[in-house]
Amino acid sequence: MRHDGLMRATWNGQVIAESDETIEIEGNQYFPPDSVKREHFQDSDQHTDCPWKGRASYYTVDVDGEQVENGAWYYPEPKDAVGEIKDYVAFYPQVQVN
Repeated sequence: MRHDGLMRATWNGQVIAESDETIEIEGNQYFPPDSVKREHFQDSDQHTDCPWKGRASYYTVDVDGEQVENGAWYYPEPKDAVGEIKDYVAFYPQVQVN
């Protein structure tokens, strides 16, 4: 479900993603890839599998040395049911989204 209105993801006092085109799935806001400030994201080796969304990859979020390890995830090859979230980024609760 597309979300109307501007959404921001904030960690350690810094906006790390901002968009008015997020997609909400299971209560999580997925931010478009171009809305994420890449300088705050480090690739992680973490992966998990969701039976209906596919295999998730993770980022560690870093702002001024404060990190949330594996605090963000995305689906590089989502299943057809959620193809629209390809590479969109969602966050664990440590990162404030509102």
